[in-house]
Amino acid sequence: MQKQQRLFHLSLLLCLVVVVSLAFNALLFRQARHYYLLLNKTNLDPLGLGTFSAESLPDGVSAASTATVVFFGDSRAEMWPAPATLKGFSFINRGIGSQTSAQILGRFDNHVVPLQPNIIIVQVGINDLKTIPLFPEQKAAIINNCKANIQQIVARSVNSGSTVILTTIFPIGPVPLTRQPFWSPDIAQAVSEVNAYLYSLKAKDVLILDAYSLLAQNGQVQSNYVRDTLHLNERGYKALNQELTHVLSTWLTDKSLKKKS
Repeated sequence: MQKQQRLFHLSLLLCLVVVVSLAFNALLFRQARHYYLLLNKTNLDPLGLGTFSAESLPDGVSAASTATVVFFGDSRAEMWPAPATLKGFSFINRGIGSQTSAQILGRFDNHVVPLQPNIIIVQVGINDLKTIPLFPEQKAAIINNCKANIQQIVARSVNSGSTVILTTIFPIGPVPLTRQPFWSPDIAQAVSEVNAYLYSLKAKDVLILDAYSLLAQNGQVQSNYVRDTLHLNERGYKALNQELTHVLSTWLTDKSLKKKS
């Protein structure tokens, strides 16, 4: 009887292992398929120029607004909702998910310049830095290229007559098991290095919004702000918008004072 029970329990354990293995492999397959589709979509339109058409340029612009603000960058910019209670501004979103700093820089003239924004909010960099574990021998080059591309985005923004609100790269959330083989502590270290560099770009028309400090706790995104490893939930963006509202209100006040003087 005991032998039969042991065999039953062993069979049950084996069935459980098989089910878990099948579920895990199905998850890996879905993720691999997602990245495969994303890679080929990028090959067809490397900069994502087809994402926004010329007809979409007026979207989000109000004739009654004092200033036009453009969110520009990767998925973190794409998912950033406009502050709901802030008057005097029109918001347009030109974020595209999964883009690197090189792609974002490459589409600046097509997606930002025609809008003639007063303010450009820039959130970019994580899609460069998350590739470091895949190409560890290129770590220094990846970080340096990221810095150079961000510097060029800022320079082009200022040269176009816009004020830049340059946000530090958001902290990273918990890394799930499926991502861990392609992850490394080097990513978080690189985020810190690039964020420190961003402060060197601060200038009269370049304001720094320290998103990292607002969101982080012990080097990671605070648990109540986490959507996934790379993205924020609604509460996270609400915290960012509280600070953004303060920055934009100060900008508007300064602009009004300059007009009076």
